[in-house]
Amino acid sequence: MPGPDASRPQVNRAMSSLEWAMLLALSVLWGGSFYFVGVAVKELPLFTIVVLRVGLAALALHIVVRVAGMRMPFDLRSWRVFFGSGMLNNVVPFTLIVYAQTQIGSGVASILNATTPLFVVVVAHFLTRDEKVTAGKAAGVATGFAGVVVMIGGSALGALGSDVVAQLACVGAALSFAFGGIYGRRFGALGIPPLAAATGQLTASSVVLIPIMLVFERPWALAMPSGGTIAAVVALALLATALGYLLYFRILATAGATNLLLVTFLIPVTAIVLGVTLLDESLAPRHLAGMALIAVGLAAIDGRLMPALRRRAGWPANGS
Repeated sequence: MPGPDASRPQVNRAMSSLEWAMLLALSVLWGGSFYFVGVAVKELPLFTIVVLRVGLAALALHIVVRVAGMRMPFDLRSWRVFFGSGMLNNVVPFTLIVYAQTQIGSGVASILNATTPLFVVVVAHFLTRDEKVTAGKAAGVATGFAGVVVMIGGSALGALGSDVVAQLACVGAALSFAFGGIYGRRFGALGIPPLAAATGQLTASSVVLIPIMLVFERPWALAMPSGGTIAAVVALALLATALGYLLYFRILATAGATNLLLVTFLIPVTAIVLGVTLLDESLAPRHLAGMALIAVGLAAIDGRLMPALRRRAGWPANGS
């Protein structure tokens, strides 16, 4: 992508320990979003959920910006990027995912959401100069996706092909996230820090979505939701969205979109681990097999495993 992309330093091809830790934390936050949305859709309409999600998150981050003594940019160029990123990362995918989860289960949604890195690898190859496809990266993405499919299991796979429109909505959300990850690199070129990027993006998304909600859903006429639904929406906004996008833009700035959106492979892993540790759920053999495949895929994409093994074995660097 000429222009902004050309003026910024190359992103890391192999992530640091801190970046992997942040990616894992983001997977926990975003993994919870599927559960929170699943609770909210039982009582609230589509756009109301999305507006509450981005609006409360934006409000919380504006408070953080004020407390931190940071000034938000007000120039037209920055806000064009805020609105563009908001459309690709929030307005389009959040709307599609909430709609999809009114029709399909979270297992199917998780599988389809895990196609995001597949799209990112292709999009980044053509639109960036420093995130080109390599054989190891392509193999790693395919292996990681296979791990997600194995982990989710046959029951979700059996549901693929039904509720086609909802499933296409999930794929559309994954594609939008992919373009959003690449587009979000512009914040680094403009010198906008992660906190300001997250705050501006969510604010722009709220500006777009609030009029749509007011026209089509008349939220003032809705019945008061239950305490569980209110708690789910607050968690969706403050944890999965406000805190989640702070981590998102921090990782994007140094690790790149391809590494960042590997989080969709980790989301099912963290969901299962949390279920086992906190909810006393059982760990099935397919979960372990899926985790192993995802680990192999992530190691291949990270790019450090094979060189390390070659050095340990005394092989030439080119493998010949």
